[in-house]
Amino acid sequence: MLNELIDKRKVVLQQSEEHKEKRNELNALASTYARERNQLNAQTRECVDEAQKNKELRDEANNSVHTLKAERNVLNDKANVLFEDIDAFKKEHGGISNNRGIKELHKQIERLEMEQQTKVFSPEKERELIEKIKQLRAGIKDQEDEIEQNKEIHAKLQEARDLRKEASDLHAKVTESAELAQKHHDLMVECYRKADKSREAADESHKKFVEAQEAADEEHNKFIACQKEIRDYDKVIGGLRKKTRKTKVTKEQKAVRKEAEQVFQQFRAGEKLTTDDILLLQRSKLL
Repeated sequence: MLNELIDKRKVVLQQSEEHKEKRNELNALASTYARERNQLNAQTRECVDEAQKNKELRDEANNSVHTLKAERNVLNDKANVLFEDIDAFKKEHGGISNNRGIKELHKQIERLEMEQQTKVFSPEKERELIEKIKQLRAGIKDQEDEIEQNKEIHAKLQEARDLRKEASDLHAKVTESAELAQKHHDLMVECYRKADKSREAADESHKKFVEAQEAADEEHNKFIACQKEIRDYDKVIGGLRKKTRKTKVTKEQKAVRKEAEQVFQQFRAGEKLTTDDILLLQRSKLL
């Protein structure tokens, strides 16, 4: 029975080592997934922060667009008032009445420039639009050249031109700010896309981390159970060994007692005892 228990203990000990080794492997794997998850989460935060920065820059550029547009519109309105006076002067003094007025031509240019800024055209359509704006500007110049010969409204025309120039400069800034706003918007969208991608990867790594950690915990519980079973075997085996040793000592003591009694009978019969015989009698407490 003792040998059978020892063999069973060896089997449980082997299982214990296997569970311990598997637990350590799974813990190492869980740590790897945790590092990956943490790195991806950090990457996600960086992308979100970068997206937020681009969002703020986009909003700043859009605010600039609104401010510049308002300033440009004020200048155009002032210029339009002057050009209305000039057109009225043309009609009154026999100007080219069949042609569209300068104010109307400017408005058409503004509309075409807005379309150029906000719509997507094919290269051919883009060239046609640019050519149309060029023709309208040429028409304005022809009319202005004709009107400029009259000194009465020369100063008014010059003021209107200056206002248009300022408005045109502001329009260029509007376009620049609008392009900048679009650039930062695109960067913001790209950053959020990257953040979503890294967040998904982080979630997957976290899922694998949890699975590995749970499996490691299960192996650890099995290892603990094996250790408890080994301790139980040790108690039983230790008890049996102690009992076996005690039984062996008792048998030896009985044999010595029996031998000592035989020597004692020889002593009582007057036979001569050896030193070993005397020691045997003393050990058996018969002498």
